[in-house]
Amino acid sequence: MSAAIDILFEDEHILVVNKPPWVLSVPGRGPEKQDSMATRCQAYCGEIHVVHRLDCATSGVMIFAKTKVAEKLLHQQFRERETQKVYIAVGAGKACLEQGQVQLPLITDWPNRPKQKVDRESGKHSITEYQLIEQRADRARMKLYPITGRSHQLRVHMLYLGLPIIGDRLYAPDKIASASDRMLLHAERLVLHHPLSEDTLTLESPCPF
Repeated sequence: MSAAIDILFEDEHILVVNKPPWVLSVPGRGPEKQDSMATRCQAYCGEIHVVHRLDCATSGVMIFAKTKVAEKLLHQQFRERETQKVYIAVGAGKACLEQGQVQLPLITDWPNRPKQKVDRESGKHSITEYQLIEQRADRARMKLYPITGRSHQLRVHMLYLGLPIIGDRLYAPDKIASASDRMLLHAERLVLHHPLSEDTLTLESPCPF
C-alpha cells in the first residue's frame, strides 16, 4: 500500500502535491531512503517526472510532470525564472530590516556537504527578497521570495540575516535547531503557467505553523 499524498491540483499533464516535512523529494541511496514524494506520486499515477525539489525538512507546494512534454516546458519556466515562489520561514532573533534583498554567491561546502557556504570568488549567484510579517520577542516570521533556486539558499540567507531558521538541523545553533520537531520553512505558493494550456496557475498550501 502506497503512502497517502495530499493533492493540491491534478490533470492529465501535471500533479501538484503538498510535501510533508521530513520526506525526501526523490529517493536517496540505500533502502532506508527509498520513500520520497517522487516514489509516492509514481505509485499513485504511474509515469512521473521530477521538475524541482524541496529540502527534506521543508514542506509545501511541489509540482511533478506526468509527461515528458510537460516536464520539458516546466523545466524551461524554472530555468528562465518565469515562476514565482513564496516561502514562509520563522527565524530566531530580531529582524533588523522589515524588507530587503540578500545577494550571496553560494557553493557546496565539500568537507561538510550537503552544507552550502558563501564563496565570493567561485560561488553561484543567489538572490532572495524578504519581508518581515511579524516579530514576536525573539522570533521573526518572514515571507521569502527566492529569485534564484540554489541549494539551501533560503536557509543560508536567513542565517546571513541573523535569523537562523528554527528547527534547521544543518545551519542553526543546537538550541535553535532543537526548538522545533521540524524546520519552520514552508513553500506556501508557486505561480507558473500551465505547460500546455499556458493558463496562469496559482498553487497554494497554507502554512502549517
